[in-house]
Amino acid sequence: MTAEEFLLWNLTQDQRYELVDGQPVPLRAMSGASAFHDEIVVNIIAAMRAKLRDAGCSPRTADIAVRTAIKRVRRPDVTIECAPPQAKIYEARNPIAVFEVMSPGTRGAELLTKHGEYVRHPTIQMIISIDPDVIDVLVSTRQPDGLWLDTRLQAKSDGFRLPVSNVVLTLNEIYDGLPVNRVDGMTNQS
Repeated sequence: MTAEEFLLWNLTQDQRYELVDGQPVPLRAMSGASAFHDEIVVNIIAAMRAKLRDAGCSPRTADIAVRTAIKRVRRPDVTIECAPPQAKIYEARNPIAVFEVMSPGTRGAELLTKHGEYVRHPTIQMIISIDPDVIDVLVSTRQPDGLWLDTRLQAKSDGFRLPVSNVVLTLNEIYDGLPVNRVDGMTNQS
């Protein structure tokens, strides 16, 4: 399938799929999302909705696809889109950042395959990979020369600036309400 065929086909399905090399793949084929995974997605959407209200950008759920190649369509957990919403549009037109919350069954694919696809997307400026089990966030940022810089954040007080309107998101906001620990095993205080 092409991306266009896939997006129309997926409208008639009972679940969400990604398109990988022209083949539909169920979004959570390996495992369902955990409660921590879901809470992190909700936290990101809530924080980004409030912070981006006047910036011309807004968060999108995994219902909005990101086309990464002619025969590849991904569904990040959260996408920051800088284009007004339109009826009958099923993919991001100007995604600037994507958030992937790792799942045990898909961790390798998200860190390697999807990351590689996102860095080649012309409008994506930031890729945020989040571990739901420990405080560990990898922020990949496109630099002005086109190269990517990776920054690992592991304390709730850490934060990063999104590539729009000086918006900052902290790990405290991402992990809000979750009893997760730092990578070194020390418990963080909320």
